[in-house]
Amino acid sequence: MTQMPDTTLLQAERSDCGEVDEADVLQPLLDPAISSLVFDSQGTLLKLVGQYGSPLNIVWPDMLRRNVEAFRTVLNRHNVRSEIYYGAKVNKSLGLVRVAVEAAVGVDVSSIYEMRDALRAGIEPARLCATGPAKTRVFHAALIANGALIAVDSVEEFNDLDALVREIGLDRPTRVLLRYRPATCATSRFGMGADDLLACLRRLTGLKDRFLFEGFHFHLGGYGHESRVQAVRELARFVVAARDMGLAPTILDIGGGLPVQYIESEAYGAFLRAQHSSDYRNGKVPASFYPYGGPVGACEWLDRFLQAPCADGLSVARYLNAMQLTLAIEPGRSLADQAAISVFRITRVKSLAADQVVIFAEGSSFSACETWFASEYLVDPILVPAQVDSEDDGQPVRAWIAGHSCLDEDVITNRLIHFQRRPKAGDLLVYANTAGYQMDMLENEFHRHPMPRRISVVYDAAGGMQISPDDRMEYRNDFE
Repeated sequence: MTQMPDTTLLQAERSDCGEVDEADVLQPLLDPAISSLVFDSQGTLLKLVGQYGSPLNIVWPDMLRRNVEAFRTVLNRHNVRSEIYYGAKVNKSLGLVRVAVEAAVGVDVSSIYEMRDALRAGIEPARLCATGPAKTRVFHAALIANGALIAVDSVEEFNDLDALVREIGLDRPTRVLLRYRPATCATSRFGMGADDLLACLRRLTGLKDRFLFEGFHFHLGGYGHESRVQAVRELARFVVAARDMGLAPTILDIGGGLPVQYIESEAYGAFLRAQHSSDYRNGKVPASFYPYGGPVGACEWLDRFLQAPCADGLSVARYLNAMQLTLAIEPGRSLADQAAISVFRITRVKSLAADQVVIFAEGSSFSACETWFASEYLVDPILVPAQVDSEDDGQPVRAWIAGHSCLDEDVITNRLIHFQRRPKAGDLLVYANTAGYQMDMLENEFHRHPMPRRISVVYDAAGGMQISPDDRMEYRNDFE
């Protein structure tokens, strides 16, 4: 059995990159437990792909528990009241949802199907929070029946919810937040501007028998803490206004968007400065990327947010405490940091021209989705040879990676990746840290290929690695 190492992140060994410019190398940061499987137990990895197929998603649910504790350490240091909700949309693994429930955090659900999985995982219904803007009547009814917290996105949603609450006629009020659209997001279709927010607050003053107003919510694009601080500053006057109206907001929910560091920051910066159209098989540098090697990780981001100046000379943390507000956060990607890898088996390596090599993987870009968003997953895949003890008789190559469909657009990596030797059929390509939206957001059964399998890694009391199928409940719908 593989012994579980400590949890300090390591930079992946680059036995497959050859003598190349360091600015072209984007080595993934790996938790030692994952590194142990990829580098020290390659035979096990090959056996798992042989058993479960390619692509194979391998999930470490307990990584989520570790990330929860890291967030709590920051929040406790600032002595703020807090609620953490796991953003379940980030990954379809019920194992991750179950660990979130075991770690005593809530679950942010954006559909009745995510809600179903959270309930099956044993969550206390009151710890469900629904923030998605496109809630259906059936979803609203289930949320109301379970006493979940509902973030109301618009006046129109408020009208629909009010009508349904009247129709159902429960003897307890429905719990709601109001979603705010900050001034800097005027063109966004999400949330309410100042006028609509005030109108909803006024309506709530006369509906206390049907609604329990608990506070405000926002969810912003981008990954800077500064925009969240500005949104809190803007909401400060609405907190006062609500209390002046006789309402009692107790929650300020800032959504998600806490950044994850996939690769070392200096290497990422060097790559961005040096990249050229010749680094991509299509000759196009993407217009934008996720900040894979940003300057701060999620915990430092949260620390900076809480320390930032807010209102009346107070930091955000002190403002929250002074106003007796609970800070709610809804991390998805950052709670799933280091929680999974995706493994693709190579089917063929083809020379297209003197300096053009394409690797065909047994899987598609639907299982590694950044190219579908005109971007790239800027993390080098790790090459695992099919013959662990075979001699290296190849020459270094640069290659791009294609999926197994009949579409020219089915490209897993447009970027030309450096390999010390030419990969071979049967070798594996391991993409690190794919739990955050990468591995299953677009997965489908094109060409009638089965959906990629997902397995979980847990450790027994002695530290031995145990592998089992992850829960697959997506196709059952007990609400219709």
